[in-house]
Amino acid sequence: MSAIIFDVLPVFILILIGWVIVRSGLMASNVGEALSEFVFKIAVPLLLFRTIAEADFHGASPFRLWIVYFSGVAITWTAGHIAATRLFGRDERIGVLAGVSSAFANNIFIGLPLVERTVGDEGLVALSILLAVHLPVMMVAGTVLMEHAERKIAGKSDRSMVLVLRQIAVNLVRNPLVIGLAAGMAMHLSGLTMPTTLATVVGQIAGIAGPAALISLGMALERYGVSGNLGIASVTSSLKLLLLPGCVWAASHLLGLSPEWTAAIVLTSSVPTGVNAWLIANRFGVGHSLAASTITVTTALGAITVSLWAYFLGA
Repeated sequence: MSAIIFDVLPVFILILIGWVIVRSGLMASNVGEALSEFVFKIAVPLLLFRTIAEADFHGASPFRLWIVYFSGVAITWTAGHIAATRLFGRDERIGVLAGVSSAFANNIFIGLPLVERTVGDEGLVALSILLAVHLPVMMVAGTVLMEHAERKIAGKSDRSMVLVLRQIAVNLVRNPLVIGLAAGMAMHLSGLTMPTTLATVVGQIAGIAGPAALISLGMALERYGVSGNLGIASVTSSLKLLLLPGCVWAASHLLGLSPEWTAAIVLTSSVPTGVNAWLIANRFGVGHSLAASTITVTTALGAITVSLWAYFLGA
């Protein structure tokens, strides 16, 4: 257990360092925003590009991995929605936000460095396969369900699904993560290799993706905080940290994923709620405090729960 803690704890210490930097006034929060932009647009896309380009898939199909992960997401999302609307009596929009907050893991800023540190290259391959569809699936589901909830409350008919999907597709095509994954797959399929000098530069930038992502996340936490809705936030946090990884672990064994792939996707499903929950709340102007509180609570408790999951998996 002590070895696992030494693997997991540095991930959360880096988040804490970022938070202290802003909290102490050493740097302004907009520095963290700039660092986050660098991570999202350059460092992580290059890490995904290198991982996919150099990956050995051993002929494995991605479909079992996707089914395993998203079956857990579906169960957890539904549980969060029902808890908000039935248990707490909130409207459908808060139900959608509760589902998103319960099921949207921070795979980029915490999952990637965690899996790289605890599982290694084989785990990064599994996580890269997941990331190829994770953002599109989650953003499409969140946007469509939120628009449906808003129009249901307002008594209006739903906007054309074609228009919704077209808008999301345009955003995804421009997404640096999607571009990095697509470029890596293109190089992998072509059989080409990078020149030594270029490979060194890509490797150096990709190498700082994890630490930079964690510090930038810590610097952003000052913006969120805990602001109301603690009852629902406690439920969504419990669902995120316990139910989602539990469902993913069960599905991994039912469908026979390898131990490395199982460890990778269970660990990444166990990490705190991603900032995308806040982005969806901001986009639709509802549920800000719920999303913020869930992000903060899951990040605060994540070091403990992730360590327990890593111990359980023997990672």
